[in-house]
Amino acid sequence: MDLTEADLSDMQFLVLSPGIPLHFPDPHPIAKRAREAGCAIIGDIELLYRAEPNARYVGITGTNGKSTTTSLIGHILSEAGLPIAVGGNLGTAVLTFPALGASGTYVLEMSSYQLDLIDTLIFDAAVLLNITPDHLDRHGGMDGYIAAKERIFAGQTGTKAAIVGVDSAPSQEVADRLAAKHHRHLIAISVNKAAPRGVSVIDGWLIDDLDGLGTREIDLKSIKRLPGTHNWQNAAAAWAVARVSGVAKPDIISSLKSFPGLAHRQQLVRSIGDITFVDDSKATNVDAAEKALGSYERIYWIAGGRAKDGGLSGLEDLMPRVVHAFLVGEAAPEFAAWLVGKAPATIVETIDRAVCAAYAMSKADGIGGVILLSPACASFDQFPNFEVRGRFFVAAVNSLASATLEART
Repeated sequence: MDLTEADLSDMQFLVLSPGIPLHFPDPHPIAKRAREAGCAIIGDIELLYRAEPNARYVGITGTNGKSTTTSLIGHILSEAGLPIAVGGNLGTAVLTFPALGASGTYVLEMSSYQLDLIDTLIFDAAVLLNITPDHLDRHGGMDGYIAAKERIFAGQTGTKAAIVGVDSAPSQEVADRLAAKHHRHLIAISVNKAAPRGVSVIDGWLIDDLDGLGTREIDLKSIKRLPGTHNWQNAAAAWAVARVSGVAKPDIISSLKSFPGLAHRQQLVRSIGDITFVDDSKATNVDAAEKALGSYERIYWIAGGRAKDGGLSGLEDLMPRVVHAFLVGEAAPEFAAWLVGKAPATIVETIDRAVCAAYAMSKADGIGGVILLSPACASFDQFPNFEVRGRFFVAAVNSLASATLEART
């Protein structure tokens, strides 16, 4: 069927890929024809719901942290023995999911594009982590972007939970609007302040006030695979979802401790003595690298690749944490010039060389620390994507560890 000419008024619905513009900057011609013909436009997640309407649905959105939070929630619910499937914007296509029926839960990372394409799906638990400017051209500006994110709470009534991070001003405004509408199950999460009847993290301690008791539950500083305040926010959101899903507190705590982390997102690779290797290849921009750099005290930083606009601007305050920077890829000369007077740096060109040089320096220093791949750059100068870059780093670390072990025997 040629959709550019067919009579779309006879179609039940049009299933659109999230990557195809629905509104801005210009609607796709077929999407425009469908709307004019009164044909519903939906996405694959709405189609999943129509096929499995009796299952439970957990949706997670936000500008940052969606993937880790989605994976963490899936891990907790799975460890609790609940039938689940995890995916959406996080890799696994939802139309490949098994039919779970009324006993199952679908845990879905939701992009703003995907939220534009839901119609009748109402999430049993919906999470909005944060909102900062992103995809503005696709949504016609910040207001459109916020409205797309807010759609995750559409239709919620009764016990359906709205879990909102209130540490960014736009998401706090969303929480205020939900409160003004008398949402019956609104849960605030924060890593900056107490969250009455919500979940907060104060000085690293996760505090559960859902029952009005304000109980300190777990010291998140002890969980090496969830470093930094951004991951504490992820943990607070996952805790709230697990609680409203009926998971017992001891089981949530156990699952937080056993969470393996998400590949290439501050992933703990291994330690050699008192030197720890962390793969944060997903940090393709300064904002992501800032979160990683703020999570550790003594850093041997591997950075570089294909630079984004602005270079490393904005990271100045974190440079005292950097013992030495090892620079790779196209951006190395630019980054070396920026680092003058801020942190010592060496151009080493490739990641495997950076791993060896950083380990040799950290071992000579004898103090320990973290060798952190957090490039603040795209990978395309040397690798097809950040996943391949991260796997290359992990292989270089494992090769170094094997050589170090052989040298000791």
